[in-house]
Amino acid sequence: MEQQQEESKNQIQTERKLTAFGAWSLAFGGIIGFGAFVMPATTFLKRAGLLGSLIGIEIGALIMLIISYGYGYMAKKVPISGGQFIYAERAFGKTHGFICAWFLGLCYISIIPMDATAFCLVLRALYGNIFQFGFHYTIAGYDVYLGELLVAIAVLIIFAFIASKKVHIAAIIQTIMVIVMLSGVLMILGGAFLSPDAKISNFHPLFYPDRRGAWAQIISIVVIVPWLFVGFDIIPQLSEETNFSNNRVKTIMDTSIVAGCFVYIVMSLIAVSVIPEIYPDWVAYVDVNHRLDTAGGYNSITTIYASYKILGAVGLSLMGLAAACAVLTGVLCFYIASSRLLHSMAREGMISPWFGVLNKNGVPRNAVLFCMIVSILTVLLGRHVISWTVDMASIGGAIGYGYTSLAAYKFSRLEDRKDVAIFGMLGFVLSVIFAVLLLVPIPGLDSSLSLPSYFMLIAWIVIGLWD
Repeated sequence: MEQQQEESKNQIQTERKLTAFGAWSLAFGGIIGFGAFVMPATTFLKRAGLLGSLIGIEIGALIMLIISYGYGYMAKKVPISGGQFIYAERAFGKTHGFICAWFLGLCYISIIPMDATAFCLVLRALYGNIFQFGFHYTIAGYDVYLGELLVAIAVLIIFAFIASKKVHIAAIIQTIMVIVMLSGVLMILGGAFLSPDAKISNFHPLFYPDRRGAWAQIISIVVIVPWLFVGFDIIPQLSEETNFSNNRVKTIMDTSIVAGCFVYIVMSLIAVSVIPEIYPDWVAYVDVNHRLDTAGGYNSITTIYASYKILGAVGLSLMGLAAACAVLTGVLCFYIASSRLLHSMAREGMISPWFGVLNKNGVPRNAVLFCMIVSILTVLLGRHVISWTVDMASIGGAIGYGYTSLAAYKFSRLEDRKDVAIFGMLGFVLSVIFAVLLLVPIPGLDSSLSLPSYFMLIAWIVIGLWD
């Protein structure tokens, strides 16, 4: 009884102070993480070349705009914190709500340690391997060093503290980092137009030279959309903490998706704008420049190397700072998203009320603490194991998209909203396609989960059934 009274008291302390731009910064910061700086070399170009990547990213953004239609409708229909979980529960019952939350929570929480360890890779690119000191061990082929562990853990603790502050305070910090990140990227882009080292001829060949056709390469980019744009959906998680009309939610989500698409495109262009003279083209360049876990120095990341060649030491600092901010905005975004999801589940009686307790700032303190502890334990396993978890967690993003779209379809039919019904069903079908492509190996697409990710997915399902 006392715990329920404390929770009820804490609920009153939640304040509606999150501004529209603060919400946009949280969403955009979640979309653009370290992947935008490394995936041009490690994923985009190796799957589809420059043109195939640009087309695939744009198609992916269009798909996300279709899916966001259902989110915008549901945010007005059910203006309660919890986002996809609440939508699934209200539309299909507690069992479906739990399934959605079980996978979505994994998706959100797994990104936190992934971004925290990515901060160490940024430091490697800027300062070499100076943080690889102390004892170290190897898990799944990845060397884990004490020095880098301390850095990652420090990031997790500091940003858990920030996430525990009032949401509008956290959003102000997020906004500052987003502005720094965008400024750095735009300055490098501007410098590329003036640099003699940046050449349009470096963009050729436009597709990756293999036996796959152009459309197969483009589709291989589209299938990773659930992971590329996860983060825009944080806004419905904060429905009870915003000070703007729910009618603006869709606009905020859509602009964050468009801005995210723009940055992915710009980073892809920058990555191949400058190619070291020892390589005949970008194909040879990216084929050897994608093992971030074993490399150090600015030439270990194509986008940071290009920035150095374009603007020298200034460019190196700008892109390094932009990459660091991208990593940290991801950590903060998903701390907030994860904690609100756990809080909502506790309020609905699906998990312990302990997760629903709010601090004096109106923030679910125990949920943030839980995410921090889980993330710290996870970074001990190294980036390879974390990447298996993140790959598997991409299913969670697709499940969240699917449930929201289907809920929008169900409710809109009752209100005779044909536009929402069409977009809702289309969003659901696309989400199912994403899930199938992640689960079923299809020759030429390279989209399905790795074998370790399959085993981890099965284990996660078993744990959920047991619960």
